[in-house]
Amino acid sequence: MLADLTAGALEDARSREAVRPLADVERAARDRPAALPALEALAPTENVRIIAEVKRASPSRGDLAEIPDPAHLASLYERGGASAISVLTEQRRFKGSLADLESVRAAVSLPVLRKDFVSTEYQVFEARAAGADIVLLIVAALDQPVLERLMRLIEQLGMTALVETHSLEELQRAADIGARLVGVNARDLSTFELDRGLFGRLRESIPADAIAVAESAVLAPADVAHYRAAGADVVLIGEALVTGDPVATLTTFLEAGS
Repeated sequence: MLADLTAGALEDARSREAVRPLADVERAARDRPAALPALEALAPTENVRIIAEVKRASPSRGDLAEIPDPAHLASLYERGGASAISVLTEQRRFKGSLADLESVRAAVSLPVLRKDFVSTEYQVFEARAAGADIVLLIVAALDQPVLERLMRLIEQLGMTALVETHSLEELQRAADIGARLVGVNARDLSTFELDRGLFGRLRESIPADAIAVAESAVLAPADVAHYRAAGADVVLIGEALVTGDPVATLTTFLEAGS
C-alpha cells in the first residue's frame, strides 16, 4: 500500500511538473515569506500539543467528511487550541490537494504541515510554494540518501521535516539525519494495521533533543491521555476531528492531555 501511494503521488507530481516546471515552482517557493518556526510552535510543554488534520478520506476508512471549506475548518482548529494544522494533499485516496493547503495557509497563523507521500525535490518546492511550514517524510518510503537529501532541502527552505517512523530501525535512520521532529505512526502503512502500543515501546529510542509526535489511533480523549502518559509531546489527530464538532473535540482532547 505504501509503495502504491508513493508511486501514485509521484505520478501526480510529474503531471503537475509538465504544466508548471521545476524552475517556476522553485522560484515561487523561494519568493514566499519565511516559513513559521514549527519547532517553537510544537515545543514540549506541561500539556500535550495537537496537530489537527484536514482529512477527507483514507484508504483504511474510506470517506470521512466532505470538507467543502478547508480554510474554515482550519480556523476552527486554531480557535480550539491546535498548535499546527496538517493538510492531506494526496488526491487519489485521501481526496486532498495543494489548493486545500493554500487556502488553509491563508486562513490561519499556525504552522501548516503538508502531509503527502513526498519523494522528490519538486514536491518539497511545491510545499513551500503553497505555504507549508512542515513537510512529512516517511522513512519507510525513502532510501537513506533520498531521505537525507530531502530533509536538507526542507531545512534550506526554512521549513521543518516531520520524519515519520514505524520501527526501531527507522528511528535510528531518523536520528542519523538529525531529525528534530519525529513521529511514530501507529498505523503500518504497508498493511494499514493499527498498533496503539507502538509509540510507547519506541518512545525511549526517540532522540532526546527531538519532539516526539504520536500519530494515528486517536478517536477519544482516552487515546490522547494514553499517548501523553507514554511520553508524547504532540499528538496528530485527523478522523476524530473531521467527524465531530472540531472545537469541542479539541477542547476535550487537550484537557485529556494536560
